[in-house]
Amino acid sequence: MAIDASVAFRPVRIAVLTVSDTRTLQDDRSGDRLVERLTGAGHELADRAIVRDDVETIVSRLHAWIDDPLIDVILTTGGTGVTGRDITPEALARVWDKEIPGFGELFRWLSYQSIGTSTIQSRATAGVARGTYIFALPGSTGAVTDAWDGILASQLDIRHKPCNFVELMPRLMER
Repeated sequence: MAIDASVAFRPVRIAVLTVSDTRTLQDDRSGDRLVERLTGAGHELADRAIVRDDVETIVSRLHAWIDDPLIDVILTTGGTGVTGRDITPEALARVWDKEIPGFGELFRWLSYQSIGTSTIQSRATAGVARGTYIFALPGSTGAVTDAWDGILASQLDIRHKPCNFVELMPRLMER
């Protein structure tokens, strides 16, 4: 696992969606952390929004971004727990074509290093919808840091070897 310096970095256009009934742009620390991490890595913030914990609202926002040719990746934060209002994974399941189960599995393994067995409460997940990657992260700053630093920073870097999500982008719509 290394960076191939002979390959030119290619910025990815990423939208950040915070799912919360209470957060605003002024106090959305997890969304801020994602924006900080992705722009610091050289990627482009394509859009950012906060929506309430409502499946139809989330699905609507996801469809709009999936259909936007200027967005390659959607990162969501919040709504991945087990309480009644945590419905982000259900919303994603309504839009994606393929699930990426390894993302949630690896996230929970990484998270275990930080929070122990509490990671079992996370339903972090990922998938692909009409050529757009979607990653659903928990709403804590620690969780989004673990996900970005431990998985997304390398998988969204075309120079990462032996393989990465970016090099697959041109083939996501194959039939």
